[in-house]
Amino acid sequence: MQSLEAETVDLAFADPPFNLGKLYTSKMNDSIKEEEYLKWCKAWIDEMIRVLKPGGAMFLWNLPKWNLPLGAYAGETLTFRHWISVDMKYTLPIQGRLYPSHYSLLYFIKGKKPGIFHPDRIPTPCCRHCGGEIKDYGGYKDKMNPRGVNLSDVWTDIPPVRHKRHKRREANALSLKLMDRILTVASDPGSLVIDPFGGSGTTYAAAELLGRNWIGMELECSDIVARFDRIEDDQEYLLELHANKNVLFTQADLKRRKSHGKPLPKEYRVDGNGCECEPPPMGKAAEPLLAGF
Repeated sequence: MQSLEAETVDLAFADPPFNLGKLYTSKMNDSIKEEEYLKWCKAWIDEMIRVLKPGGAMFLWNLPKWNLPLGAYAGETLTFRHWISVDMKYTLPIQGRLYPSHYSLLYFIKGKKPGIFHPDRIPTPCCRHCGGEIKDYGGYKDKMNPRGVNLSDVWTDIPPVRHKRHKRREANALSLKLMDRILTVASDPGSLVIDPFGGSGTTYAAAELLGRNWIGMELECSDIVARFDRIEDDQEYLLELHANKNVLFTQADLKRRKSHGKPLPKEYRVDGNGCECEPPPMGKAAEPLLAGF
């Protein structure tokens, strides 16, 4: 990052190793002293801040243990926006502690106001059996936005990457849904995105398919290269994700309601088929994949 020009990046995202002693194909040391780990993190945070444009966004993904001191450090220079809690599924309890159930995603901007900010809306949470609303909106159904519910700072709908269809390496991998949401919040088509910890390439694949320019780096890139050789898999999954956001009800929930005799209340300002959803704007590399869409 030291070779990059200052104030050129619209969005900087980092998912560094968590210093948990995991084995990586790059053979990097993931078990160093706490003070060394924090010093190392602060060095690349400084570079991320330097390359950010005024109004640019920085997201830090880590365990709460690390994001607490790192967030305080970043907040000395940047403007804090949100501590986003992302639900962590299928983790094991640790004896003598509360059950760890979320990752921390910190959101900062360079300056007082974000240059880009347009978060997605999410569908109304519904029962996965009958499709009925989990929350009763009572007399406010007619005031619900047809494009969905406001995004909060607690994300419970990010799936773990465990299915072989989406998992690209043995170590942990980021969810494409997570990166699609972050890129949508804080970048536009043509924006420049940087991620200094490429991992399995989720950020880069999402940026490519959404028409963002991107800069990435990684010590061992074979997983990323392999992913781009099969980027049509991410393309297909991304289209599925976009069909189920910015709508008040998903098609699956509407079908469940119908099969269980729960017609959509007429107070909602949507038709019987829910809201229309446009496919995501794709980058040039993905255009041939859209030929039959």
